[in-house]
Amino acid sequence: MKLKITKSFRDKLNNQIEYIAKDKPIAARKFKNDILKLIEVIPKMPYIHRKSIFLIEMTLEI
Repeated sequence: MKLKITKSFRDKLNNQIEYIAKDKPIAARKFKNDILKLIEVIPKMPYIHRKSIFLIEMTLEI
């Protein structure tokens, strides 16, 4: 399985991080780090979570 982090995903993630950081900058950093760590695990263990009903192909672009 391959995951490709798209510009759109990065932009959306950064918008969320900026929004969270307005109130809690430390929580925003932790959230971003946690998300990126989880994304790294997916190709190594793609079946660790329940299969999405929306997933048809095992190549994802996020």
